[in-house]
Amino acid sequence: MNDRAALDLLLAHGPLSRTRVGQLTGLSKPTASQLLARLEGAGLVVATGTDGGRPGPSAQLYAVNPRAAYAGGVDVTPHRVRAAVADLTGTVVASHEVPHAEGASAVGQVTEALGGAAEAAGLGLPDLHRVVIGTPGAFDPRTGRLRYASHLPGWHSPTLLDDMAAALPVPLAHENDVNLVAVAEQRLGAARGHEDFVLLWNEEGLGAALVLGGRLHRGWTGGAGEVGFLPVPGRPLVRDVTRANAGGYQQLAGVGALSRLAAEPGAGTGGAARGHARPGRAGDDHGGGDGGPFGGTRDPDVGAAVALLARAAADPEGANLRLLRTYATALATGLASLVAVLDPEVVVLAGAVTGAGGEVLRTLLDAELAELAPSRPRLLPAEVLEDPVLRGALESALAATRDEVFDTSR
Repeated sequence: MNDRAALDLLLAHGPLSRTRVGQLTGLSKPTASQLLARLEGAGLVVATGTDGGRPGPSAQLYAVNPRAAYAGGVDVTPHRVRAAVADLTGTVVASHEVPHAEGASAVGQVTEALGGAAEAAGLGLPDLHRVVIGTPGAFDPRTGRLRYASHLPGWHSPTLLDDMAAALPVPLAHENDVNLVAVAEQRLGAARGHEDFVLLWNEEGLGAALVLGGRLHRGWTGGAGEVGFLPVPGRPLVRDVTRANAGGYQQLAGVGALSRLAAEPGAGTGGAARGHARPGRAGDDHGGGDGGPFGGTRDPDVGAAVALLARAAADPEGANLRLLRTYATALATGLASLVAVLDPEVVVLAGAVTGAGGEVLRTLLDAELAELAPSRPRLLPAEVLEDPVLRGALESALAATRDEVFDTSR
């Protein structure tokens, strides 16, 4: 327990002296010295220099050995597969991206992307301690099939998980991409310190991640958070939603709704969003690298919607304000149902579309939610804006890696 406490402190606070480790852990100076010597002998910590500049003798500083283990993360979208490798401290040391090719196998693309990232880091795939792969939708634990992601080509074989495990010589885990955005926000961003929160993702599709008691709630089939299918007032009921690949909330407040709202008389903003959202599953929980401010290939409809909301938020008067209010009401209509059932402490608003509305849209959404929901959670903008799915995959892989590597009792 003392070993793990010391390692966690070194991760959180950076290089520390023996004296400071003892103060933070409550251990005596001799015990702290013995602990650090043991961890250094195990290859888990390294001496990094001294705390020069203070009066008196300089003290040796220690830090977690970044080379003690490496973890990998993969973000899969219909446009590309992007992989990254991080050392044990969480520093991203390399990444590699493979564009989607017609007819390419899912296993081949993941292997190529992950292998490229490992090679760029000077490693081989077997050097990775664990890898987490983020995809839209979720793998049904009963059948092994990917559900809620019909737009992702080549990922629907019933043997895909077995094929992936056989091809990659490293422990693998698979997670929904929006859930991984929530992991990133929980560990690094707006949700730090919050045990109960909802993350609402809005780009090519509307999706949510539900964190209860500090843990992701995935549901029986992994489909918890597929809020795009949520029936809501203001849109007709959609029957057989999985076949229709559509749902009420997606139609009411998804990216396609903005083009419809902008086309209405008096919408303002100097032009409507182009086209309509790509047909597909209502809850297409697309990850960050697929758009947003973090690069990658953005769907043109998402780009048009982002530009539309940004223009309206920059001049929130007259017709622009009416557009923002109408869209805030649409978002609040579905979000109120989540708040009524889950009663979260905060709601994190993620994804490029909602983010483009900025503080103006959040203020309007907060006012609407106050009238539609029985409680009033704080609305927080997402803070992890660069590759949030990939960052969440790395954080998830690192958490499991540290649990194993930091266990000095074995």
